[in-house]
Amino acid sequence: MSFSHTEAKFLAGYILASYEYERGTTKKVIAAIPEGQGGYTPDGKSMPALKLAFHIASSELFFLNGVLSGEFKMPEKIEEPPSSAEAVLSWYDANLPEAIDKVRAMPGEALAREVDFFGMMKRPAVDFLNLMLHHSIHHRGQLSAYLRPMGAKVPGIYGPSGDSQ
Repeated sequence: MSFSHTEAKFLAGYILASYEYERGTTKKVIAAIPEGQGGYTPDGKSMPALKLAFHIASSELFFLNGVLSGEFKMPEKIEEPPSSAEAVLSWYDANLPEAIDKVRAMPGEALAREVDFFGMMKRPAVDFLNLMLHHSIHHRGQLSAYLRPMGAKVPGIYGPSGDSQ
């Protein structure tokens, strides 16, 4: 698959607008993690709630930086998740807006260039914005399923939830 420079720029704008809407919803789900319940996991194979929340936030920055640089590299050091949902949200708000703005300002040529993803696939850079969006929504769904067993209310995601009616 390839895109013209104009198509790539258009798609990036569209995906980033969707992403920013979804980011607000993701923040509501993260904010709903009850204090003291960050270690909750429904199963031994599942990530604990705070680790999952931070995975969402940090992977978004990972994807944005990969699009910006035109390459994906594993971080030399994996950051430990913050100790509370509030701290995850603080990190999210401190680290994402600048990267979002930089991607939004990228020229179509850079967004259309082919980028290698760890030898698994090569796609136009803009396609990784779409992958980022789907990845975050997927993990947000996992995290929202943790909330009731942790004693929290599930915020509305694409309309009211059973807890918001």
